[in-house]
Amino acid sequence: MRHFLSLADHSGQELQTLLDLARQLKSEWKEGGNSPKLQAKVLAMVFQKPSLRTRVSFDMAMRHLGGDALYLSPAEIGLGKREAIKDVSRVLSGYVDCIMARVFEHRHVLELAQHARVPVINGLSDFSHPCQALADGLTILEQFGRLGGLNLTFVGDGNNVAVSLLFLAARMGMNFTIAGPEGYELAGQVVETGRQMAAESGGAVRILRDPREAVAGAQVIYTDTWVSMGQEEDSARREAAFRPYQVNSELVALADRSAVVLHCLPAHRGQEITDEVADGPQSLIFPQAENRLHAQKAILVSLLT
Repeated sequence: MRHFLSLADHSGQELQTLLDLARQLKSEWKEGGNSPKLQAKVLAMVFQKPSLRTRVSFDMAMRHLGGDALYLSPAEIGLGKREAIKDVSRVLSGYVDCIMARVFEHRHVLELAQHARVPVINGLSDFSHPCQALADGLTILEQFGRLGGLNLTFVGDGNNVAVSLLFLAARMGMNFTIAGPEGYELAGQVVETGRQMAAESGGAVRILRDPREAVAGAQVIYTDTWVSMGQEEDSARREAAFRPYQVNSELVALADRSAVVLHCLPAHRGQEITDEVADGPQSLIFPQAENRLHAQKAILVSLLT
């Protein structure tokens, strides 16, 4: 049984194969043809957390590929509350060909995978966001023609998006730098895993405090919200801590002349990123969002064919 739960589970070659497939499927779609590779296949989309991009991109991915997607809201399942996760997994395995779950706790998606008889995709958890990072890799590859050797700097919280970006960069031979305030770092084990992978691929991992130092020489600057879903009670403290880490035109000017700016969305404009940068010539935020569709098509095809 194959699942897609964390980029750390996959080799650099496997990730490159997924990226190549995503480019192929995107090209086919742009040329006006859908590819019915998943005809008669059904994806169950299990949501604990709401989402614009995850829901629509997975739904449209299945449509592009000739299959169908079934949305299951938090109220319909109550994952781990109304019904045991292992029971949900076993029941869905008898109905559908694949399960995508967007959950609060990573252990929930792991438990779904443990008991499923069909592939399970991590659509987001508190630990990682591998679908987003694969789309980010596709976006960077389209812009620069390569991943290896590029400098990627994440400015902000050591959250699930940062974890998956670190794993992507480390597997693909990129140089990953993260800058954030004290108390909001990546977990030590995540950094250690990333450094081990980077040593094998020729990349590097740096942990810094100063965002200006972090973006020097960067070809990719990445940021994310300071207050993720479920952290609203801590919003005032977080906003104060992260204020020096705003991605604005002054910070971007310190990066490589070819630098692009990424954000996984939703963006809190005026906080982690300014309008001038988000809507500026170096922003790839919306092509990046579109690439969720094509990266996820590659994941689905790889799991179901």
